Amino acid sequence: MPPVRDASTQSSATPNASRATGARPSPLLSTLDVMALVVGIVIGAGIFSAPALIAANAASLDHILIAWVVGGAISLAGAMCYAELATTYPDAGGDYHYLRRAFGERTAFLFAWARLTIIPTGSIALLGYVFGDYASQIHSLGPYSAAIYAAITVVALTILNIVGLNAGKWTQNFLTVLEVGGVLFIIGAGLLMDSAGGTGAVAPAGLPTATNWGLVLIFVMLTYGGWNEAAYVSAEVVGPGRNLPRALFWSLALVTVVYLLVNLAYAKVLGLAGVAASNAVAADALRAVMGENGARIISALIAISALTSANATVLTGARTTYAFGRDEPMFRVLGRWDTRHHTPTNALLVQGLIALALVALGAATRSGFATMVEYTAPVFWLFFVLTGMALFVLRRQEPARPRPFSVPFYPFTPLLFCGTSAYLLYASIMHTGVGAFTGLAVLALGALVLLFRRRPTTVPAE
Repeated sequence: MPPVRDASTQSSATPNASRATGARPSPLLSTLDVMALVVGIVIGAGIFSAPALIAANAASLDHILIAWVVGGAISLAGAMCYAELATTYPDAGGDYHYLRRAFGERTAFLFAWARLTIIPTGSIALLGYVFGDYASQIHSLGPYSAAIYAAITVVALTILNIVGLNAGKWTQNFLTVLEVGGVLFIIGAGLLMDSAGGTGAVAPAGLPTATNWGLVLIFVMLTYGGWNEAAYVSAEVVGPGRNLPRALFWSLALVTVVYLLVNLAYAKVLGLAGVAASNAVAADALRAVMGENGARIISALIAISALTSANATVLTGARTTYAFGRDEPMFRVLGRWDTRHHTPTNALLVQGLIALALVALGAATRSGFATMVEYTAPVFWLFFVLTGMALFVLRRQEPARPRPFSVPFYPFTPLLFCGTSAYLLYASIMHTGVGAFTGLAVLALGALVLLFRRRPTTVPAE
């Protein structure tokens, strides 16, 4: 089992406070900690809304179940690519570090800019709105209730993670237990309890005669999204060469089984037509078997799920911002590591402020969730494609480097990952609106900032 590499020896030797003191992330996360992180991010609000959209574009339940299995396989292919990169180059920067090594400073700069302004910050705001929407079903705070709850979520989770990694990881583990327990409750209620057999929602005029596999896979893959966040804690995993791939594999296996069972439960209670017609499929399913109390229970569950994913995203998102500041003189203040609390405090603060600004943007558009989905998706899939390509580049550039874990069935596995990511990049632009172009405009702003960037005085050390 290879030792955890010193993150400070794998990136730019930019002189800053963190490097001057030798401060760096410490290996504190076990396999179960990483599994809780991955499961907590992946099993989020998507499984409570995407199945209805998938059912509306599928010709049969068998096709729906096949799509979920295919989605799990594609996610696993991507996870194995990330496992090789993360164990070969363990670093708090994750994708940022791989892109820097493979394509150079400019590409890495744009990715870090996207992580700072678009991807995790937009996801945090999005999940804050999901929490707000369902918390408002339990207790409304007025016309801007969802935005208020979202802002409170951002502030509270940022403070919690500033307190330290142990507080953040134990909160994540606790919330993940609640989240998975709640999903299992849906599965049990749907599969074991008697119901009205499809009366929970009004059936549409007719289901499609052929499955629209393109749209179905878009929604499936969005629901599986988030497993890659484990790369950002690779320098903090105990025994990453063995434990990180194992955590990714078992996390995605668990998620795939859970997703299959949840969809079977929805279909048993509502029928395929009822699932397709539902605007809140989980609430309709629980209402059909338990009445309004069931709908209230599911609202609390979805709020917990969103909170779980948001906490994991806050924890991992700040790691890239820390690595960015560590390498870039312009953003040096972000690259300071708090050794007492084992956390990048400044990066967490800036991330929280940007997420709050995006919450305000969502409140202004009066459609916070939809705006944040459009805002993040194209940029997210663009850098997924580039990270998959980085695996090929780094294998060619550094063939003799020890690889504690090698992606199985190379090159077919990374080719599958790159191809599906490219397709989802295309789909996310073609099927979204102004939010997508806003996100791309913010990325373009990062390119302008790059023109005025002061280059680091040193090159990355091996």
